[in-house]
Amino acid sequence: MPRWTFYFLVPIFTLLFFLTLRKIRRAIASNFEAVLGPCGFFERQRRIWLNIYHYSWCLTERYEDLATDRWVTPESVGEEIWKKAMEEGNGLLVVTAHIGHWEVASAYPADLHDRTIHVVRETEINDSAQKFFRELIEARSRSGYHVHFARRAGDLGPKLLLALRDGDIVALQGDRPARHGRTLETRLFGRPFNVPVGPAAMARAAEAPIVPVFVYRTGRSKSKLTFRPVITAEKTADRDADLQRIVDRISTEVEAAIRANPFQWFCFEELWPDHRAVASGVTKPELDA
Repeated sequence: MPRWTFYFLVPIFTLLFFLTLRKIRRAIASNFEAVLGPCGFFERQRRIWLNIYHYSWCLTERYEDLATDRWVTPESVGEEIWKKAMEEGNGLLVVTAHIGHWEVASAYPADLHDRTIHVVRETEINDSAQKFFRELIEARSRSGYHVHFARRAGDLGPKLLLALRDGDIVALQGDRPARHGRTLETRLFGRPFNVPVGPAAMARAAEAPIVPVFVYRTGRSKSKLTFRPVITAEKTADRDADLQRIVDRISTEVEAAIRANPFQWFCFEELWPDHRAVASGVTKPELDA
């Protein structure tokens, strides 16, 4: 469809989703209370609208980038961090979060450097959606850029660990565990938050540095990549302490990235229902029931 039509279609579909997705509306409002604090009814609706609106644009441009020549154009902030890490020549772990154009973060290394990159994605819940997305990925495949679909937790661990040890780049999500995946508890906005243990365990085992990268949508098919300081995966005799230290650092970076542009944080599952229940006067037995 012509580019100009999306300036009308995106708000229309945003309104449709805003009116019909009640459970997701509640989750967005609840999660944003941790980020932005409590608010009244009208401010709560504004927050929900902006979040769905930004997601609608990012999702639209994601598929434009995959299926057309309307590619997302990134600019970078802190690229010297990335270049310095690349100069080491060792395996490198890129960790990002579901913020803005997060998938741009995984493609960027393949475009700039002659290094093989492995991107891990969960399979879509719907088989037809998975087939459609796989075909788009394969049609846009490029040399040195490999997308792996993980059906079960741990499926790809050994393969990716070998890739890191061979000096390749592995890109993973650091803010949301895979279905049935192992997690560690850390803190996000002062509240308990479970994150996938995979990135920390892989970086520690391969003794590979971690570079957090976050991508914000800044305009029509435009984005800003923000490179954050390298996280060193220290390897001591206390494995549990090492992993906890790494996930705490990743969580700190994710929190800062969300605070920088909260309405581009796409989390549509209520993370802290206990806090909402307590704020509304629901007792613990009632919540368990």
